[in-house]
Amino acid sequence: MRTVYSGELHVHYGQFYVDSRRDDGCDPAGWDVRAGQANGLCGAAVPGHLFLTTGLHTGRVGLTVEVHGTRPPLDDAWEEVVEASFRPASPSTVVLPWGDGPLCTLELPPADHRVRYCGRGMDRGREEERAVLEGGAPVDHYLLQFWPAPPGPDLVVRQTSRSAAYWHRHARSLPPPPSPRERAEAERRRRAEQREAERTARERAETLAWGGRLPSRRLREVGGNARGLVPLDRDLLDAVDAADPAVQRTIARWAARRAFDAAGLTDVDWIAPALAALERGDGLPAPFDDPQRVWDRFFADDRITHTSVDSLDGRHDNLLQQAMAMPALLAAAEPDPLRAALDALFAAAVTHGTDYPDLFARARREFPALRRAHPRPRPAEATGHLGAGGAEPT
Repeated sequence: MRTVYSGELHVHYGQFYVDSRRDDGCDPAGWDVRAGQANGLCGAAVPGHLFLTTGLHTGRVGLTVEVHGTRPPLDDAWEEVVEASFRPASPSTVVLPWGDGPLCTLELPPADHRVRYCGRGMDRGREEERAVLEGGAPVDHYLLQFWPAPPGPDLVVRQTSRSAAYWHRHARSLPPPPSPRERAEAERRRRAEQREAERTARERAETLAWGGRLPSRRLREVGGNARGLVPLDRDLLDAVDAADPAVQRTIARWAARRAFDAAGLTDVDWIAPALAALERGDGLPAPFDDPQRVWDRFFADDRITHTSVDSLDGRHDNLLQQAMAMPALLAAAEPDPLRAALDALFAAAVTHGTDYPDLFARARREFPALRRAHPRPRPAEATGHLGAGGAEPT
């Protein structure tokens, strides 16, 4: 015999626990821990978990915990005695006070055991709670004994108190717990519902992030500044997505040209050849074959006039317009025609600042494919306000 613990235990709500589940939780898994039992003092209906009832509601009780190799003899000093089967769910089996950490660890192997729960003074514990709370010695005492044994029905071995009789009647009034198959089905449904709730939450978050309706797969995967166009003109974004690749490529070149026109860069001697190559569909000449060299050349050229433009949201009025335009040319040369069109349009929009609606209106006049109508989101879908977004090119 091994005495694991002998001392006092603080209880609340007349209960404490033995738990071997890895989360050390005390949740009775959705049904009463005494379901289907004859005894109401040692609830063993939840696998790997025991729910122990005391006479005292709140305060200190005496507790001894023992582990035996075989069935121990029964001491006549105990007024209440019940037994139940218990199989640890893991090697870590602990005694848990209510709302507190482990009191002791039993170190039981994960095999079938029998548990005997004994008590005395249960009625006194309920009647003399105030004295215990005011510092008096515990009046109800309990014994937990474990030993290896095959599974069997729970038993009321001895019952003398009104408290024990009440809990035994309660246990016998309960329906039996769900079968293993029913528990597995309930867990399957719970997991399916959780997955569906998570999917719905992700879809709702994505819907809001994309301006009230979900994007196509191509838009979701294209990257770049596609998301930056959402708060500017979602219908235009979808129309570009729906256009033929050849049209997308033409839109990209057109947007780059509009950005450079607005910034006064079209006639700069080392930029003009790159614009011409872009419109021919040729590779960009140096220095546009190296983005770092482009920026070095840009900032070193004191012939370039510097003008300011407002940010898209109107919060800033000191963006360098020429720097905002430069990414449009590199964007328009992207291998993916959809990304080229979207990134070039975004760069052109930033170059135009708060005048970007005029740029987009001109794009629709220039390209009939961009005039297609798109359904507006239903009120239930458009539940959030999206301000101007997207990163400014630098």
